[in-house]
Amino acid sequence: MRPDKKILRELLSTEGKENLQALYNKAYDVKKQYVGTTVYLRGLIELSNICSKNCYYCGIRSGNKELTRYQISYEEAIAEAKLCLQMHYGSIVIQAGEREDRTWIEFITKLIKGIKELSEGKLGITLSLGEQKLEVYQQWFEAGAHRYLLRIETSNKELYRSLHPVNHSFEKRLKCLNLIQECGYQVGTGVMIGLPGQTIDDLANDILFFYDLDVDMLGMGPFIPHHNTPLKYLAESFSPLEALTMGLKMIAACRIALKDINIASTTALQALHSEGREMGLKAGANVLMPNITDTKYREGYQLYEGKPGLNETALQFQKQLEKRIFALGETIGYDEWGDSRHYQKKKN
Repeated sequence: MRPDKKILRELLSTEGKENLQALYNKAYDVKKQYVGTTVYLRGLIELSNICSKNCYYCGIRSGNKELTRYQISYEEAIAEAKLCLQMHYGSIVIQAGEREDRTWIEFITKLIKGIKELSEGKLGITLSLGEQKLEVYQQWFEAGAHRYLLRIETSNKELYRSLHPVNHSFEKRLKCLNLIQECGYQVGTGVMIGLPGQTIDDLANDILFFYDLDVDMLGMGPFIPHHNTPLKYLAESFSPLEALTMGLKMIAACRIALKDINIASTTALQALHSEGREMGLKAGANVLMPNITDTKYREGYQLYEGKPGLNETALQFQKQLEKRIFALGETIGYDEWGDSRHYQKKKN
């Protein structure tokens, strides 16, 4: 049944420590019932910060001339996938700035096939590589990728336009989400929470958008201003606590409304609070994306200010993460793809 917008607004308007805790507890109960308390890990490779887009909020936007651009080589990326396999992470996420040139498309195809071969098909592959043509999505799907994350950032067309240059199209992004679905991928999207001009009504509509699109997974995060973007002026009035609370409320509301989808607790939450990611799990998330990118590249992939773990190796982080997850009373789905229950239900 389609979620009730009035109820969504009420959930997202929750205030006060006790009421917020009650909201998170309710979301956690729904999580336990529909997806269980196993956390699925996706080793994240930030493959390149070269981007053709110039979004007003993003640290790797093409207009940021202070940034040193990089692209990880095929051999380095394969080595990182091998590390992911050795650490028993069931899946990998390949993320990068948006590009549509043929050289890049073929490089990604080769890399997907290489990861499949290396892991003998054991590693699940999620792509987060932006807007592409149908044949490109098909090519990557046939090469072995099976999940795709393309964040809409906001389902409010006017708000979307205020955050992007005129040559960025809301309609094209929405069409790409439909193409991804058409290819057979598990479809992921998400929004930024706390954008300038965004209302509770917008966020409630975002959840209805997720429902209507019938998404399988969500990757959402609080908006955090970056000093080298047109929205840097918002840094002065930015409240980390408010951003964190709104991010957690959105996770909880999505879990209550959408029940059996996969929801990531993103690194942006940890940027706002040292235990932000764990708080996301307690509010209803069930996926984490530990960064396995070589530390020498991480400084170049800061979409927002204050990104954590820039100098922390993948192995160091894994030990800490294990302790934190077990302390919550949850388990880790090592060597498991952790596919969306929602997607599995649609297939059966």
